[in-house]
Amino acid sequence: MSNHQHAADNPSFKKRNYKPFIIIVTIVINGLVILLSGMPGYENFNAFDVKVLPLMNAIFNSFTFLFLLAALIAILKKNVVVHRRFIYAAFITTTLFLVTYVAHHFLSASTPYGGSGIMAGIYYFILITHIVLAAIIVPLALTSVARAWNMENERHRKIARWTMPIWLYVSLTGVLVYVMISPYY
Repeated sequence: MSNHQHAADNPSFKKRNYKPFIIIVTIVINGLVILLSGMPGYENFNAFDVKVLPLMNAIFNSFTFLFLLAALIAILKKNVVVHRRFIYAAFITTTLFLVTYVAHHFLSASTPYGGSGIMAGIYYFILITHIVLAAIIVPLALTSVARAWNMENERHRKIARWTMPIWLYVSLTGVLVYVMISPYY
């Protein structure tokens, strides 16, 4: 038995209510993204070339995707400890992504996609599904982790079945969006 299972048997273990935290974090993150998407960008910022930030976003998304894939493989092999570590790593890289994403959209205006035809259709399909699912993944991922922390294993598994594929999709499409728009920075 892992330490994870023993904690639930511990009489001093107390489940925590993470719902208020999850709601607040979801509103703050999604609200910031919406607010910044409508802003023109900081004028006359020249401390460094902000064009490096989208590349950093793609790198963090790449690592998130790889960490999630490793977490999925670990849990399929029933290795909860390794799974948990990779999930934490994915949360760290996702957080770093959010920091660089917010910084980029605060410091510079949005870059329009310059392609046309079928490529524009593909780009906008990927972008729109990425944006919608990115907003949804925030509460899903936080709820999934909260349920794991509370030793609500069955409830964790139920939401993780949705969370993992959506989070994988969001992190992968984040990289694809960067690859497709990077020539226009």
